[in-house]
Amino acid sequence: MTSPTTKAALSQPATEPTSCLFDNWIDPIETAVRRRVRSFIEALIESELEAALDRPRYGRRATVNDDSAEPSPGAVGHRHGKRARKLTGTFGTTEISVPRARLVRPDGGTTEWKSQALRAYQRRTLAADALIAGSYLAGTNTRRVRRALTTLFGGAVSKDIVSRTWRKVKSDWDAWNARSLADEPVVRLILDGTVVRVRLDRKATAISLLVVMGVRADGQKVLLAVRSMGGESAEAWRTGLDDLIRRGLRRPEFLIVDGAAGLDAAIAAVWDGVPVQRCTVHKHRNLLAHAPERLHEEITSDYTDMIYATSPEEIEARRKAFLRKWRLKNRAVADSLEEAGERLFTFARLPPSQWKSARTTNAIERLHEEFKRRIKTQTVLPSAETAAMLFWALLASGQITMRKVDGWQTLATHPIAQPIDLAA
Repeated sequence: MTSPTTKAALSQPATEPTSCLFDNWIDPIETAVRRRVRSFIEALIESELEAALDRPRYGRRATVNDDSAEPSPGAVGHRHGKRARKLTGTFGTTEISVPRARLVRPDGGTTEWKSQALRAYQRRTLAADALIAGSYLAGTNTRRVRRALTTLFGGAVSKDIVSRTWRKVKSDWDAWNARSLADEPVVRLILDGTVVRVRLDRKATAISLLVVMGVRADGQKVLLAVRSMGGESAEAWRTGLDDLIRRGLRRPEFLIVDGAAGLDAAIAAVWDGVPVQRCTVHKHRNLLAHAPERLHEEITSDYTDMIYATSPEEIEARRKAFLRKWRLKNRAVADSLEEAGERLFTFARLPPSQWKSARTTNAIERLHEEFKRRIKTQTVLPSAETAAMLFWALLASGQITMRKVDGWQTLATHPIAQPIDLAA
């Protein structure tokens, strides 16, 4: 039987609790931690000022020794009050008291003392900025970053702060684009483009990012360039390759490309004679595009048998068989394979241990997929430069890492000069 008290309680409308169970437990801890943090920061800045003035607060200037009246060398100056500053860090937002002082210059004038620990107009610690930028790089838009970090920063982070923090990355981006490549021991290049949507003239527009990845002599992959050139024309790729050469990139020993005509023309203009491998995955897609869906499985089976054969001789035999069969069954498929020429089988001139990494542009394709996964929530990026910078930042920040290529132990072995026999 239900008591009157219980009935009264059940008859009242349910309301959401004003606080969570753990709030009252955690609040004293957070308060104590922030108080300690504030004291530590203030003590740090105070010690810095004491070193600059060569004396503690309320103290006279120190002397070299007790027997000499000569003061120790150091800055001369005086304190003149304090000012309050708010600082946001991974510990939250706290208000600190920053001492002020004026230092005497050699010419007799004075200048305002500036702390090196707390920069002028600094409102956030570098760790806080890194946390904000890292959340953005993880694929969260500015508003969601603000909501996610509201509790940590006590509501001190707006979407505008997230955007400004991200824009600070631009200085590192500019330096990366201008760095010298003369000391990069790159022996192989992988080149490909990817399409992203950006806002141009207030309209969502699809543009191409041209991506160049290098493989060092030790097998480690490294991003060399990300450029927004609008499209993948020969002129666009030539501009990008010329910039790499101008910054000291040495002539590569091997190139892996997606088969775009513009890229082929640009390569011929700057690195004629370098062995070039057409991506076998891209060519597979081309073949399927030339046939009805009912033939896709059969084409894939024949193509895979050819590409993944275990020796150059076996590749040559299966290629001839593929052409004989598909010239009769679907001429467009055979013509598409012949279009690639010997460049589809350049990998066969390398040691077999390198074939897996040399057959495709998969190394860049994986970056493209991860990049697009991260920007999915943003739909349209604000500008073409932002798209390129975001791609670079995912690697520069460690959000995406790259391992060595398969078969790196034999990278010192140069490709043989004899290409596969294409007579069929």
